[in-house]
Amino acid sequence: MRSRDLRSLMWGEALSLLEQADRLQRQFFRVGPSAAARTWEPPVDLIESGDALRAHVALPGVGAESVAIGIEQDAVTVSALRAFPACEGGARIHRLEIPYGRFERRIALPMHALELTGRTLANGVLTLTFAKRKESA
Repeated sequence: MRSRDLRSLMWGEALSLLEQADRLQRQFFRVGPSAAARTWEPPVDLIESGDALRAHVALPGVGAESVAIGIEQDAVTVSALRAFPACEGGARIHRLEIPYGRFERRIALPMHALELTGRTLANGVLTLTFAKRKESA
């Protein structure tokens, strides 16, 4: 392999890693109402069955008592604060990949057709269960 090919390959790999880092940053962080207020958005899975819709929100290290759920006409909002991990006795952090700080996730849903019937937080996943409302004839 010629040295020019090797440099080209390494440069391409470096650009790919930078693109991945940028994509992760956009996925987890967005600017809030003011430039100083940074929030992150946890990933969400939506699963629909015949009579219900379940939203699974990944919230590692977040206590159930700190989670606020807001119901709007066309969405549900999940928000709380994930505390920064404590460093005891001179411990050093080598890597932080799980976001911390205030988070807020707005999930667009047709709330006129859904009713929140359940809320559980287990194993770092908040599950919101919405029953489908019966259409009135």
